[in-house]
Amino acid sequence: MPALFDLDARFRAMDLAGGDYRQIINTANPPVEAVAGPEAALELSRIANDETAELVARHPDRFIAAAACLPMNDVEAALGELERAVTQLGHRAVQIYTDVQGRPLDDPAFAPVFDRAVALDIPILLHPVRGPNRADYPSEQASRFDTWRIFGWLYDTVAAMTRIVFSGAFDRHPGIRIVTHHLGGFAPYAGERIREGYDKFLKAAAARKEPVPLEAHPYDYFPRFYADTITIGSVPALECGLAFFGVDRVMFATDMPFDTQGGRKYVEVALQAMSAIDIPEADKKKIFETNARRVFGIGGP
Repeated sequence: MPALFDLDARFRAMDLAGGDYRQIINTANPPVEAVAGPEAALELSRIANDETAELVARHPDRFIAAAACLPMNDVEAALGELERAVTQLGHRAVQIYTDVQGRPLDDPAFAPVFDRAVALDIPILLHPVRGPNRADYPSEQASRFDTWRIFGWLYDTVAAMTRIVFSGAFDRHPGIRIVTHHLGGFAPYAGERIREGYDKFLKAAAARKEPVPLEAHPYDYFPRFYADTITIGSVPALECGLAFFGVDRVMFATDMPFDTQGGRKYVEVALQAMSAIDIPEADKKKIFETNARRVFGIGGP
């Protein structure tokens, strides 16, 4: 995928959207902790953060901000690198994945990362991480037919959202900003299933006299996440996500260059979907620009 490392190829794809299109950039899969031990993962994170900061400085007409890369297999090192990336390099977000080497995000070891992001007043980008080594069935050793990516990533997103909800992150930090990839995965489609399912869950917990340590109904937290518009051009999916999260919590994104045309297809279909949805132009401006400027703390015209 040349657009991951060839700026000219990336810029050609971006030009499809016109001269006003700028990106918030981040590192792609795999996370550094998947390919390196703690010491090397920290070094890789520092290299990535230095280079994305340099790209933003060198190409302000293309890249408006960057999200920090962290070595999540060493939380103390991750906290230090997050502080450096934001306060010294100017990163405006941090990217984490839906699990850390198989460990869920409600593991208390990861709570300091959420706390530090809130203290630094930056959003958290949540990206799926499931790979082909996670089988679809217990009798198999690996996923087949790209099920792990096409469907598994959407499930992983909702599972991670659920664990974050039950970790109490939103009760500890009412203003926390977590941006989910692929428009919240299955969450918008399953909205009423989430509500009804947790009605049953709470009733069963009460019968067992097991307290649920949340200040609100579990469903109420899911629309507090933010989401990007990446539906690969599906207008019904985009409309479903907007109905679930609300227009103030959805931001335009393309997922380029992970398509069959070096990023050109995903830019094109993302714009086509935005043209097709029947909402006021003022709401489209929020999705295209205003929401991201507010969430990422980016000023300017």
